Amino acid sequence: MASVLRQVEGSRAVADAVARCRPQVIAAYPISPQTHIVEALSDLVRTGELAPCEYLMVESEFGALSACIGASAAGARAYTATASQGLLFMAEAIPNASGLGLPVVMTVANRAIGAPINIWNDHSDAMSQRDAGWIQLFAESNQEAVDLHVQAFVLAERLSLPVMVCMDGFVLTHAVEEVDVPEQDVVDSLLPPFVPRQVLDPAAPVTIGAMVGPEAFTEVKYLAAVQQLRALEEIPVVAEEFTRATGRTSGGLVSRYRTDDAETVVVAMGSVLGSVKDVVDELREDGVRIGAVTVTCFRPWPTDEVREALAGVERVIVLNRAFSVGSGTMLGQDVRLTLTTRAPSPATVPAPATVVHDVVAGLGGRPVTRDSIRALVAAVLGGEVDPDRLHFLDLDRSLLEGEDLTPAAKDAR
Repeated sequence: MASVLRQVEGSRAVADAVARCRPQVIAAYPISPQTHIVEALSDLVRTGELAPCEYLMVESEFGALSACIGASAAGARAYTATASQGLLFMAEAIPNASGLGLPVVMTVANRAIGAPINIWNDHSDAMSQRDAGWIQLFAESNQEAVDLHVQAFVLAERLSLPVMVCMDGFVLTHAVEEVDVPEQDVVDSLLPPFVPRQVLDPAAPVTIGAMVGPEAFTEVKYLAAVQQLRALEEIPVVAEEFTRATGRTSGGLVSRYRTDDAETVVVAMGSVLGSVKDVVDELREDGVRIGAVTVTCFRPWPTDEVREALAGVERVIVLNRAFSVGSGTMLGQDVRLTLTTRAPSPATVPAPATVVHDVVAGLGGRPVTRDSIRALVAAVLGGEVDPDRLHFLDLDRSLLEGEDLTPAAKDAR
């Protein structure tokens, strides 16, 4: 199928993709760097290009998601977008959407959370809600951000689960590049009209979201976990359907880049993969056996796929755009747990353990450059990075002078 490429800002491309998914209710509150998405959608509603659709100007991000929950419960296809502190303001409502099984789709334009105030990109916001029961998909590029939004609506409605599509703030949302937004007939072929599984109807009144006591609460949560695991089966199916419809590979659980004979693999999410893959190409020319693994689906966590992608690898470098203060990282911990709890095997001789290097990079919008990645790989291969300690990439020690650091903190690189 021929592509219709055009130079467009990432936010506008996402807005066009969302519009072609025919949402019936959009509720949003502006916060950088997602504002251009909802501004563009409001224009499409105002001009009648997106119709029928009701655009709700709410008083807060909490109000935005609450309105979407109400609209979805009443049988409408609902969408919202947010970032950073806005996502935190939604925190009370976020598990309500998943707990009620409502197929809301939300864009998270990833941005650091304070304090201190910072409007630039990292993954702290989405990571803070990783256990709230939403599917979380991370886009590597603006093209993938567009493609994932179409797939998100399909997944949400097939599974009756809410979906976050995470795209790096400013790095993607405000970048202008060539993007192909699928035509309306293509999106329609993938996404049929919304038919809710449960609906609030005055003609047939029911109660949803009622209180559940100890006698059944565990069972409700168990069913939520089962439904999340179903997504691991459905996400690759939807990605394949998208490929057949567009001729473009996008989405899925994980993807590999030059990993067939790799001894070292870099694992990451989001836009940093562009630089990582460039470095992989450069190092391959130097004879270094290195590859990269992209985690597109962070929740639910694709244990089997990650384990298979990293099987036999000597060392893994996990680039994290967020970390858990006082503990470690989120992506890195999931990778480490996956590799230390191996799948049952008939082999009598255990495979050698893969060494995992957990690295924090790019917090608050600090660039993760190709030079920094190359230096990191060289340091890991040279034994200069302790796998038992959290490593901070490009840490400016001049800014730490005079701080009373613990011995462990002083050893952190």
